[in-house]
Amino acid sequence: MMTPRERLLTVLQGDLPDCVPVAPDFSQMIPARLTGKPFWDLYLYNDPPIWEAYIECAKYFDIDALMDGYFPFRFPGEEDVPWTEYIVERTPERIVTQKATDDSGFLRWADDVTVYRKDNPRVSVPPERIGRPPEPVRWEPVEGVKPVDLGPDGLRRCKQLMGDQGLVGVGVTSTCVIHNERELYDYVDNPARYECLAEERVEATERRVKTLLSLDIRPDFICVGGSGTLVFQTVDMFRRLAFPAVQRAIELADEAGLPTHVHSCGPEKQLVQIFAEETGLTVIDPLEQPPMGDCDLAELKRLYGSRLVLKGNLHTIEVMLNGSPVDVAAASRRAIDDAAEGGRFILSTGDQCGRDTPDANLHAMVQTARTYGRY
Repeated sequence: MMTPRERLLTVLQGDLPDCVPVAPDFSQMIPARLTGKPFWDLYLYNDPPIWEAYIECAKYFDIDALMDGYFPFRFPGEEDVPWTEYIVERTPERIVTQKATDDSGFLRWADDVTVYRKDNPRVSVPPERIGRPPEPVRWEPVEGVKPVDLGPDGLRRCKQLMGDQGLVGVGVTSTCVIHNERELYDYVDNPARYECLAEERVEATERRVKTLLSLDIRPDFICVGGSGTLVFQTVDMFRRLAFPAVQRAIELADEAGLPTHVHSCGPEKQLVQIFAEETGLTVIDPLEQPPMGDCDLAELKRLYGSRLVLKGNLHTIEVMLNGSPVDVAAASRRAIDDAAEGGRFILSTGDQCGRDTPDANLHAMVQTARTYGRY
């Protein structure tokens, strides 16, 4: 039996492992739930940080953990503007914070607030969306946040915690430049600004990759994806704004022998084609099925399975959340039948599993990969 780390490295190199690796996407909600703590303990107070909870979750379910960018590596010289986070609302169900910076002796408040919920991940929204004013009337400092090293020593510790359970990736750029309606309107009004941004992103990406390559302890792979790439961006927008930096990152990583990874939930079929035909990308996920996505796993395997490692794509609602362990095992067997032949396949889910996904379903998925998925 290979270790999860050995199994993943074998697949990413294009060789056959002992069995199909299995890495359900549970990057956020399930790890937080398993701690038994309010979710704001992890997201606001780093007690523990969410990436550390993910590693413990990976060990609990004994998956082949492909940790794609959950460790938020802080690149030298890219520290945030000196914003301070303040609590502007506290209830039994949520903590709301808003950042501010000193502007000539006055506090200038950020446009968005962050909502830390008791039983769900944090989300940033305009304050009016949750019934708050643009600037708070009362606030208090955030106290008790546990310090976390996000530099090279922190990456070293993250890899030590992961051990043989899997691989640790670090993000250097994203397939997504336009993330929401506000940014889309801004792009339409100011296209020249975004064209300049595309050039700046290439320079920043080159700098980040070179920084990672200079470290004594490197990440195991480089992450270049972004959630919902083709939700607020057309393919043409992706090509002009995001693809140059992503393509450059893949080139540099490939030269250094580091695998590269794209995560992009939502429509992804056209992205798979672009990355297979125009880059040396190693692995792409989550290959969501309709209606949220547009991917047919068997078709993608037939067209691109010799060039890319495909990672997907069990339905997170119909199968993982609402199905039984029998349903999960059956869906896992179908995915293995569709994409495992010849290797270059990781059994996963078509995006993140919901908080209330039964543990028994995740165990069934892992067990099916270990038995039915043997080569």
